[in-house]
Amino acid sequence: MVYETGNETIDDALERVLAGERLDRTDGLALIAQPVEPLAEAGAVVRDRFGDGTVDACSIVNAKAGNCAEDCGFCAQSVHFDTGIDTYGFLGPEKILEAAERAERDGAQRFGIVVAEKGVSKDRRPEEWAEVIEAIRLVREECDLEVDASLGILTEEEAEILAEEGINHYNHNIETSPRYFPEIVDTHSFEDRVKTLEVAKGAGMDLCAGVILGMGETPTDRVEAAVALQEIGIASLPVNVLNPVPGTPLAERGVDITTEEIVKTVAVYRLLHPEARVRLTGGREANLAPEEQHLPLEAGADGLLTGDYLTTEGQSPGEDIELIERVGLTPNRAVNDFDPEAVTARHSELAESAESMDTTTETTSAAESNDD
Repeated sequence: MVYETGNETIDDALERVLAGERLDRTDGLALIAQPVEPLAEAGAVVRDRFGDGTVDACSIVNAKAGNCAEDCGFCAQSVHFDTGIDTYGFLGPEKILEAAERAERDGAQRFGIVVAEKGVSKDRRPEEWAEVIEAIRLVREECDLEVDASLGILTEEEAEILAEEGINHYNHNIETSPRYFPEIVDTHSFEDRVKTLEVAKGAGMDLCAGVILGMGETPTDRVEAAVALQEIGIASLPVNVLNPVPGTPLAERGVDITTEEIVKTVAVYRLLHPEARVRLTGGREANLAPEEQHLPLEAGADGLLTGDYLTTEGQSPGEDIELIERVGLTPNRAVNDFDPEAVTARHSELAESAESMDTTTETTSAAESNDD
């Protein structure tokens, strides 16, 4: 018997998904207009049917920060905006390995090497390209992690090399719907991003491609983005929520989405992409209160980006493990069979140590002030 939520529109869609049918744009638009509670129930049912009962954690390193020539309105790393972030060139293979080793200790199953620029070019910047390849090899040799990459626009030759080097997922977010994309980015097109995804997929890499919610898009745009990702064919769908960085154009607008809309969107994405990892990524801590963070997981999400993001802080891997277990799921340990309890304990100790240092600093500062 098919699970029933009591909502006719949702139950019809749920029955068809469980029978193996792919929902379309019309279905997505009908679903996103439904109440959040039954929609979340349906999302969880689909996740439980098609998933493995685990939440997959990935971690990233910002391998090259700032000075990007693109003008994405949400991005702190664009050279077009004065955001005050630290900028640096490519970190180098050894530092990337250090970041990967931390990710492995923290229970991440996959590790993404991210470079902020239009594209790491084998022909225009051969030295940087060589370092990227060396970093990939080093992480694969030294760590039990799936290695992913987000290196911008790719040529077919570059994509084939990355696939041969063992890149598991290639990340290249579409950010929003084709209609709304020009409102966010001027320096390249939605079609440019789709082309790179097609090139990466053609070379044999799985695709990680998703969106940023809360940029002023409509619910219809959120559905249109999911449908575009259906057509591309993805394995992982990261759901970011705008975390406005001062100095970027979108910081002036602010975040335009509610908790209910976030949860509904995650549930609809699960129904439209039953077999993909729907992954909660940047901005979740900034836009969801601590007592709300479990809600997208209960609506069908089964992946997290854990630890810090590119230019903003995330919560600790220990807190993420507690979040996963709170909703009755387990951390994925298929690649790196880590001890979740040890990760949680280590990060609790680190938090207590940091809190103790802050208290000592405050006490010392107060004493020095009194001496004055």
